[in-house]
Order: sequence, then C-alpha cells, then structure tokens
Amino acid sequence: MPWSRLSPPPSERRIALPTECLQSLKEHRERQDKERETAGSDWNGSGLVFTTPTGRPPDPANLTRRFRSFPNRVGLRRIRFHDLRHSTATLLLEQGVDLVVIKELFGHAHIGITAGAYAHVRLRLQRQAIDTLGDALGLTDDDPNGVVR
Repeated sequence: MPWSRLSPPPSERRIALPTECLQSLKEHRERQDKERETAGSDWNGSGLVFTTPTGRPPDPANLTRRFRSFPNRVGLRRIRFHDLRHSTATLLLEQGVDLVVIKELFGHAHIGITAGAYAHVRLRLQRQAIDTLGDALGLTDDDPNGVVR
C-alpha cells in the first residue's frame, strides 16, 4: 500500500464534521457505490473513504498533483495540501477554540505538537487578549506606560 513506504497506516478515530461536509460525504458514498458495482470482482475493499475507482488507497503523489492545479484555476497563490491543516487550526484558534480541542481534532499525540506549530497564532491572540484587558481597565492605546484615564 502506498502509505507503508512513507508512514504508518492511518488510524481510525471519530471527528465531528460540519453539515455541509456530511452532505458531500453522502454524495461521495453514492458515487463510490457505483464505482464498486462497476469494478465488480476487481474491487479492493480497503475500508477507506477516499479510494481509486477500484477501491485501492490513492497514491499520495497523484493527490498532490491534482491539488496543485486547484489554486491556479481560481486565481489563488500556490499552497501545499498540508497548509490546509494549518489554515484550519489557525481559523479555529482565532475563533477561540481551545488548543486541547484542536489537538484532538488533528490527532496530535501531545499538546506540545499543536502548540508549537501554531505558536505564532497564540501570540497574536495573547496580544488581542491584553488589548481587551487594557480596554476593560480603561487604559488608553496611546500611552505606552499604561496610565489609567
């Protein structure tokens, strides 16, 4: 299997998904059921959600190639597929989702992995928190000494 050369096989875990994703996955399952019928005895039931038309695990290199074409088509700068994880974690942090929850969503073994990867976001959020505290205490933004009004 393609992942065996690069990393251990993916683990199974349950995660919550937005309603839109659930609908897309239901439609994907219907398409995959048709692929299973078409493949007949050539179907390799790997149990994965995303497979080739014969049920085998997709080649990571093919996924990467296909993903690279998407940003170009819609006029965005080129990003790596893995950057989507970083964007997701950043958005979740900026919306106030606790780092422990993000750790669980991402399947990180230790919170240090999550915290280390997104420390730049945490610093920005800390700055916002201190600014909010300053506002609550009546400190002016102009005064670097933090003199109370």
